Amino acid sequence: MAQLDGTPYWQEAAPMPRYPALDRNLKVDVAIIGAGITGLTTAYLLKRAGRTVAVIDRGRCGGVDTGHTTAHVTCVTDLDLSALLKHFGRDHAQAAWDAGLAALAEIDTIVANEDIDCHWERVPGYKFAALTANADDEGPRLKKEAALASELGFDARFLDAVPFFNRPGIEFGGQARFHPRKYLRALAALVTGKGSHVFEHTESEEIVGDPLSVKAAGHTIGCDYVVIATHTPLQGKTNIASATLFQTKLSLYSSYVLGGRLPKGTIPDALYWDTADPYHYLRLDPRRDYDYAIFGGQDHKTGQAASTEACYSALERALTDVLPQIEITHRWSGQVVETHDGLPFIGETSSRQFAATGYAGNGMTFGTLAGLMARDAALGRPNPWAELFDTGRTKVTGGAWDYLKENKDYPYYLIRDRFAGADGRSLRELGRGKGKILELEGKRVAAWRSHTGTVTLLSPICTHMGCVVDWNDAESTWDCPCHGSRFKPNGDVLAGPAESPLGKV
Repeated sequence: MAQLDGTPYWQEAAPMPRYPALDRNLKVDVAIIGAGITGLTTAYLLKRAGRTVAVIDRGRCGGVDTGHTTAHVTCVTDLDLSALLKHFGRDHAQAAWDAGLAALAEIDTIVANEDIDCHWERVPGYKFAALTANADDEGPRLKKEAALASELGFDARFLDAVPFFNRPGIEFGGQARFHPRKYLRALAALVTGKGSHVFEHTESEEIVGDPLSVKAAGHTIGCDYVVIATHTPLQGKTNIASATLFQTKLSLYSSYVLGGRLPKGTIPDALYWDTADPYHYLRLDPRRDYDYAIFGGQDHKTGQAASTEACYSALERALTDVLPQIEITHRWSGQVVETHDGLPFIGETSSRQFAATGYAGNGMTFGTLAGLMARDAALGRPNPWAELFDTGRTKVTGGAWDYLKENKDYPYYLIRDRFAGADGRSLRELGRGKGKILELEGKRVAAWRSHTGTVTLLSPICTHMGCVVDWNDAESTWDCPCHGSRFKPNGDVLAGPAESPLGKV
């Protein structure tokens, strides 16, 4: 292939303002090492919670791993949901994907609250049978995966032919894509000021435990808590034996990316990935006059490829086979960290020292989740996913752990069901005397068909605190799972604490 600049597309499309190097001693509430998606999300959330922070990075903000992402934002893990269920149990498998949805919801909120222009868009995700695979073999397996995801409350359905690729696959609703550089640029600007700081070209030299501080660039940042957000964690103040053991649970892989221009509308705007091993992945960054396609794959353990040029060449052949009209303009590689059991490690590695790693192909999702969890840890708050992603876990198993019940007060659960899958997509699925949550014309509704055939459409949002109601088939009522409000089939209040009827559609 023709020689191309190895600079990621994102860096050229959105230059990052420069921040100074650390030039003095400081005292803040929380010191954060690493200015990628994890570090800047943590900093933003902590500042919003009233804490002062100092973020340091040995290079540029968003310049390393986050800067080399393809920025798929999805709750769908690299490890199949059925494998998660087999290894960790039903509740833990649901929790892992639920955590991803919470991260998507958080980005949604930040983008809206701060009015960030970063091409954020909710789009479907499509996992489909690899072009070289036998569809008769892959189709049934994908159909089972779709059924399992839907059963656990996620918006998933099997398709005989996904858009564009025309291969059997799964449509996952409510996923997303964005421009990571523009998003991080906005977060960094929101962090600085009022006692909080962002420093570039400032390498961490040592984390000291008593009193807690970070030594960097010949200066000292005193703090009450440290967050290590460096993709591959630093040892920090963890003892060498524990740090070495932790490292054995991680595997680093290189992944290759090509980017190029396509005529508008060539591919529907969505996330795509196949079932090959290693898998290929594709997304768009829509522009005014063209669509920019970003295609990746050819993963291998870092340092174990005979020729990286051969990796790029193989990737180009795969890309031009499906998109012969593409005008390739960029190529770059990134690094992903995988764990021994398929889930990331997010949590404390030592007292008052938090770290996060092992995001695999879900860096934007798990990086945002790590920011949420780091904020909660620094503030001393409980977090519903702390046990699941604990850095010291040997293996979480599927015992009696109703995490939804145990963590019902966590703010995410007030909106969780808004991101779950509907029970159907057509009024034809609604029998007489039955109620269902349906997705009609892109909107979710609580639909009830009377015994005479009359259909009533209501808002599924409980008027008490905004949870999503469920249909109680035995009692023919709409019941709220959060606080117990009950509504008649026509939406009138049957029992509080709700005081207002469900809204009419």
